[in-house]
Amino acid sequence: MNRKAIVLEGGSLRCMFSAGAVDVMMERKIKYDGLFGVSAGALTGVNYVSEQIGRTAGVNLGFVNDKRYLGIRNLILHKSIFNFDFLFGEISDTLLPLDRETFLSSRCQYTAVATNCLTGKAEYFEKGSCSDIYAAIRASASMPLLAPMVPIDGKPYLDGGVSVSVPYRKALEDGYDKIVVITTREHGYQKPQIPRSLARLYAKSYRDYPNLIHSLLSTPRRYSRELSELEGLEAQGRVFVLRPPTPVTVSRTEKDLGKLQALYDQGKATCEKHWEALTRYLES
Repeated sequence: MNRKAIVLEGGSLRCMFSAGAVDVMMERKIKYDGLFGVSAGALTGVNYVSEQIGRTAGVNLGFVNDKRYLGIRNLILHKSIFNFDFLFGEISDTLLPLDRETFLSSRCQYTAVATNCLTGKAEYFEKGSCSDIYAAIRASASMPLLAPMVPIDGKPYLDGGVSVSVPYRKALEDGYDKIVVITTREHGYQKPQIPRSLARLYAKSYRDYPNLIHSLLSTPRRYSRELSELEGLEAQGRVFVLRPPTPVTVSRTEKDLGKLQALYDQGKATCEKHWEALTRYLES
């Protein structure tokens, strides 16, 4: 039997595209043996594994304009523009509860990708085998300069997207036969070069972490290589990719509910449009 995995790119609130696509998959009962998520993809992936249709969209649409969740105030008070204490605390416990029991007991092997700030390299944290999967998810989604480092087993971690944007290689290395990848950027997108002012800020803020600085500055080139390789794998039929069909204008900290809803709807429509091809790929 084919072992199936789904891979979710990050992109902060651009994950609304992925949320729409995976909600369609949940509605139509597609099950995966493994899920690999980086940054916001790790957060979206939690709700897939916990089998909670609409929860990613519900959190973002319901709380994106709540100052307890997102805003400069959080950056001042909590050193993080997204208040993860609120997300993993009050939201996940009472306001829009996360089904932790289903998440933890699911047979789907969930993996969150975070960047080791000492080495600048990606590390993969698997549910059931790492010391604290929720800390790993938090680290995976902690954006440079906009969130503090997250300690796991005595080591500092940040956003997985610093070291790997789309973790399809890990799914290949782990031996999955069928790999579905959801990106949050359209076909042909290229990350712009990092401005000198931002490079100087990285150098100042992370002067004690030279390998992290190197990975941050290498992000545009690495992203291009990843997407080029992904296209090649897609052409060979080794992976199946769902992408936004048009340029994504939603920002990482988007507050416009109309734009967020439209991106979610586009994710659903894209998955529905390619449904027959997707199911043929998974069943072949």
